[in-house]
Amino acid sequence: MSDLPDHVRRNRVLWDRWARQYAASGERNWAAAEPTWGIWGVPESQLRILPDNLVGKDAIELGCGTAYVSAWLARRGARVVGIDNSEAQLATARRLQQQHRLDFPLIHGSAETIPYPDQSFDVAISEYGACLWADPERWVPEAARLLRPGGQLVFLTNSFLLMLCVPAEEDVAATDRLLRAAFDMYRVEWPSDSGVEFHLSHGDWVRLLRRSGFSIDDLLEVRPTIGAMTSYPFVTLEWARQWPCEEVWKASRYT
Repeated sequence: MSDLPDHVRRNRVLWDRWARQYAASGERNWAAAEPTWGIWGVPESQLRILPDNLVGKDAIELGCGTAYVSAWLARRGARVVGIDNSEAQLATARRLQQQHRLDFPLIHGSAETIPYPDQSFDVAISEYGACLWADPERWVPEAARLLRPGGQLVFLTNSFLLMLCVPAEEDVAATDRLLRAAFDMYRVEWPSDSGVEFHLSHGDWVRLLRRSGFSIDDLLEVRPTIGAMTSYPFVTLEWARQWPCEEVWKASRYT
């Protein structure tokens, strides 16, 4: 592990430690009749994140965790591969594969360097996986390399606005004030853990995606439904109903 970048090593240790507390949510999502997304569980029927026709498509989940998104893809007819930085997370994924009798490859590794040839996939997707915990300057060009012309990249992560309003203190919710500089945001480290997150402005995402060979199809700013609940302390429903705390990017590989 010594030859891995610092943030990859640190995030691997962190997620191996956190894996057990995410097992229960993984079990619920594997068993769900309809996919729900993000920290508020917004239904797929509202967001329409998954491509319309996945039958026979090759798909990869970048930072799959317990691989419930991969399971949703596989049940819709995709030939899916999941990759994750945490072996402990993949252990839960493998257990749930056996429980639900659904088999697809699971790779232990970084989404910044994926052992597949160029143009191997039609779809690449990430929900709070590589899009949050991997270096965008590495994982976005890698996703572009892996996708065939016309292939789709979809990812859901914290909104840029939320990151400007979240205090550095642990378990403190976002305020209605800007607490962080908007310019030059990229690598974010919290004092409460040893992990490394990556957050970009909308302009930086646009430039990176276009530079990597993508055209941008859509940017969805997620609004939870009235009465929605979350276990995460960094944002309240009142805040998230007024301002987007999550965003979904959709892009296509140039033909």
